[in-house]
Amino acid sequence: MMTHSDVINSVPQTATPGTPAAVHQLLSARRFRPAETLPWVLAMAAYFVLPQYFQLGAQILIMVLFALSFDLLLGYGGIVTLGHAAYFGAGAYTAGLLAKYGWGEPLSALLVSGLVAGILGTLAGAVILRTRGLALLMLGMAVSLLLLELANNLTDITGGADGLQGMNLSPLLGQFDFDMFGKTAYVYSLAVLFVAWLLLRHLVNSPFGRSLVGIRQNPARMQALGVSVWARRLTAFAISSALAGIAGALSAQTSQFVSLSVFGLELSGMVIVMLVMGGTGRLYGAFVGATVYMVAQDMLSKDQPTTWLFWIGLLLILLVLFNRGGLLGLCDAARRRIVNKEAP
Repeated sequence: MMTHSDVINSVPQTATPGTPAAVHQLLSARRFRPAETLPWVLAMAAYFVLPQYFQLGAQILIMVLFALSFDLLLGYGGIVTLGHAAYFGAGAYTAGLLAKYGWGEPLSALLVSGLVAGILGTLAGAVILRTRGLALLMLGMAVSLLLLELANNLTDITGGADGLQGMNLSPLLGQFDFDMFGKTAYVYSLAVLFVAWLLLRHLVNSPFGRSLVGIRQNPARMQALGVSVWARRLTAFAISSALAGIAGALSAQTSQFVSLSVFGLELSGMVIVMLVMGGTGRLYGAFVGATVYMVAQDMLSKDQPTTWLFWIGLLLILLVLFNRGGLLGLCDAARRRIVNKEAP
């Protein structure tokens, strides 16, 4: 079982904001690199090569977005919470209720869902972020549990334990119906993920993003430099919550069903596992971790429905013990070995 400090220590360290090294790092990070096109090339190739997996592919893309939203908190802000599913669920139920009661246009509903989740995250974060350690973990978890009980008891509105059903979505852009094979869902999820990735890439490579890293490493020093630590962390919490809500709304719209599990602790724990597996504080760790987890779940659960989590747990333990940079850290280590061997 990883402790709070284990998760924080798995985040890669960077130069202190404001130093010449940090400025160089910031300018270098803003430049697009050819390798950054790889996830998108693979996603577009999957559209043509693996059409039978559109539904699974859409789920993977949604989980990547959810993991990206949480990486802003964990990887960059150093905020560990067990309640991030609260905002995913808030977005899912908002989109589902809008579609059920007459607001079937998906894009506007997506934005409204993100706004609702962002407001919820701002209100919750204003309280949660005044604590630290175990109290922070418990308060985050409490928000999810409260929303779960609320959704469970409002049976006439949410469907309770039976889930929210009966959504009527309009065609995307007035042209593309959400078909049973998941073709529209896949393209829709990919497009939303790409926009969110561009936003987060700009954000984490901006002075705001660098200040978050500084706060994660040494909040007292950042406070002494005149940075409002609490306000920066709350802003990150609100943005992260809004993006998680958009991921939840995508899940509701593409599956046209919302269950109480969207508020579950399992989902909050799963997104942490995905990030630690892929590598935190790098954006691309969300792509790797979420994809590996979802594909492993799909493949292993068919043959080992009761024990597939054992292999996920084993991989996680090995990564935490021997390479806290996750799977991306392993790739970096392999690349360095190859470069060193080729060097004269």
